[in-house]
Amino acid sequence: MTAPEKPAAEGSLITHLLELRDRLLYAVIAIAVVFFALIPFAGDVYTLVAQPLMGVLPPGATMVATEVASPFLTPIKLTLAVAIVITIPFLLYQLWAFVAPGLYKHERRLVFPLLLSSTILFYGGMAFAYFVVFPMAFGFFVHALPPGVTMMTDIRSYMDFVFSMFFAFGIAFEVPIAVILLARMGVIDPETLAQKRPYVILWAFIVAAVITPPDVFSQFFLAVPMIILFEVGLFVARWMKRAADAAVDSGRRDLTDEEIESEFKKHDEAFAGPEGKKTK
Repeated sequence: MTAPEKPAAEGSLITHLLELRDRLLYAVIAIAVVFFALIPFAGDVYTLVAQPLMGVLPPGATMVATEVASPFLTPIKLTLAVAIVITIPFLLYQLWAFVAPGLYKHERRLVFPLLLSSTILFYGGMAFAYFVVFPMAFGFFVHALPPGVTMMTDIRSYMDFVFSMFFAFGIAFEVPIAVILLARMGVIDPETLAQKRPYVILWAFIVAAVITPPDVFSQFFLAVPMIILFEVGLFVARWMKRAADAAVDSGRRDLTDEEIESEFKKHDEAFAGPEGKKTK
């Protein structure tokens, strides 16, 4: 007696799970390779990330380690975080390779550019934080010290702060992608969103005030790029909507009298069937 065949849905689920396992394995291997390649340079990586603060500290001032294992563990954790950041394009490719077989052709043409642009924008947000925001914010903190007070920042607290800011600015720079996707899915209308611009500006400053340190510089330098990127996303969403409407309109045209008569004849023959054709 033969065993019953497994349902097709169960086989498809197992196939997807195996594919997901392989993609996750590739991602972990990529992170591990970059991590172990950077381990010999962990001290240099830490020095590079600490440069925005070290560059504005007064002469003789340094950061401190308040825990016994911090001088060893902090550079290691930092190197792991940097390895993940470096492999983001490969990680997104694995995500793309996993979901692409289930997408339509026009969806694949849309998703890949969005993944590419979102990666570039995320890196752009991190670079903006490192080269623009950090020097100005840390300079403000140092110059705001009361007389007789020396800044002694713990290295672990500094790294946690820096990467939280990297993440905040990286996500904030994804605003145009979010606007384009929501408009593309029909969740929002670009013209309606444009009318609500004052609320968007208000929320940009509120979000900036929540996720940045309590100083005007950091809040301003996060809110303003968010507003500019919102306008960029709104412009692209409007352009895509006009292009889609033009494509629909170009596919429409009025039928001629001959074409209308021909369509009626086709319907009459279809309803009459074979017997109706013989009697004609």
